[in-house]
Amino acid sequence: MATKELQQFTRDEVAKHNKDGDLWIVVDAKVYDLTKFKDFHPGGASVLLDPEIAGQDATDAFYSLHRHEVIANPKAKRLQIGTIAGEESICTDSFLRGEPSQVPYAEPTWLAKGYQSPYYTENHRQFQKAVRVFCEKYIIPDAQAREEDGKRPSQLVLDKMAEVNLHAMRMGPGKHLRGLTLMNGLVKPEEFDYFHELIITQEIVRCGARGYGDGLLGGKVIGLPPVLNFGSDALKAKVVPEVLQAKKFICLAISEAQAGSDVFGLQTTAVKSEDGKEWIINGTKKWITNGTFADYFTVGCKTEDGFTVILVERGPGVETRHIKTSYSAAAGTAFITLENVRVPVENTLGEEGGGIFVMLSNFNHERWVMCCSSARSQRGIVEECLKWCTQRKAFGKPLHAQAVIRNKLAAMISKSESVQNWLENITYQMCNMSYGQQASKLAG
Repeated sequence: MATKELQQFTRDEVAKHNKDGDLWIVVDAKVYDLTKFKDFHPGGASVLLDPEIAGQDATDAFYSLHRHEVIANPKAKRLQIGTIAGEESICTDSFLRGEPSQVPYAEPTWLAKGYQSPYYTENHRQFQKAVRVFCEKYIIPDAQAREEDGKRPSQLVLDKMAEVNLHAMRMGPGKHLRGLTLMNGLVKPEEFDYFHELIITQEIVRCGARGYGDGLLGGKVIGLPPVLNFGSDALKAKVVPEVLQAKKFICLAISEAQAGSDVFGLQTTAVKSEDGKEWIINGTKKWITNGTFADYFTVGCKTEDGFTVILVERGPGVETRHIKTSYSAAAGTAFITLENVRVPVENTLGEEGGGIFVMLSNFNHERWVMCCSSARSQRGIVEECLKWCTQRKAFGKPLHAQAVIRNKLAAMISKSESVQNWLENITYQMCNMSYGQQASKLAG
């Protein structure tokens, strides 16, 4: 598609287009024709027809209500017909370009220009750059679209992630990476560490869509490790490749309406068939991330020997329905009904009655991933606030000119910096401790 050629206008020429059927405005030295758009304006046409807006420079009015991304959007750009002769725009479309943000404290210090870190190697830096470019090309646009329509993440995005083995890398370092080509060969499987995984998690969080982030196979991150660590060789050979290639999907189904996170209070039962070859499972699960589109369910059950974890494949007796939550439906949060579901005893994960050890082994990595996400989300909020406080004016000055606002910003920044630094310390320990040492020294 050819690029639209923009004309140059004087401010006097723009001022003549100030009527209902002929409406132009100027924002940041750019001229926009809003004649057709005015009736679609969320704030109503009357706002745009105001004599101080129609045909005039509306830069201050626009930026007092909107972020720059609104006008940098491709849809908004289609409304631009020209520029003001002899003037230059002072705002830049600096997002989605693969480079670190120029906003202070918008990035962890190891990414900020001039800062050093004892934790990150040149390979980590190259890896971060590649993951950011990938996220900005595939994940962020899909995230915004899916937050709007509530559908699950696009299969195209999941397939693209599988091509560079991002699904496998989100499981952390380990044997499951052997023989895989990671990020087009950027990092060797044996050199992949928790800092690489931290980078992946924090780059995905930049999509700014919490529900979508969970929908992007968050259920796999917590549902597949029990299979990897406690499943039989035959079960792993069947399930792991298809899940890591996004051909099938898995979730962790532990929580129940009656028990919440109290695993010993679960009411879902599993009893052996008469021939002892199958489990027969009955019960319900609630708040299960990715459950609406999962093919496999890592299910916590009450058995004769206590608490047991069993892998259930979607089939007869398994019913899932969407739960409306406070965030996006893209997460696929489900209520699951299990009615006389028959499962081979070979699908038992770990020992019968040893389910608590299966789940506890999951918690450290799961909680660490949540901390990675939370730390990046906090930094995203800091960036948004700093942008807005620079742009928004009150009492004739930008918001950041107010001492009380600067004080609040400083408190936010200090907290986000502290969290990231503590997280990186913990991550370094994880890279240099056995799992037993992590459980003993870090998890408490």
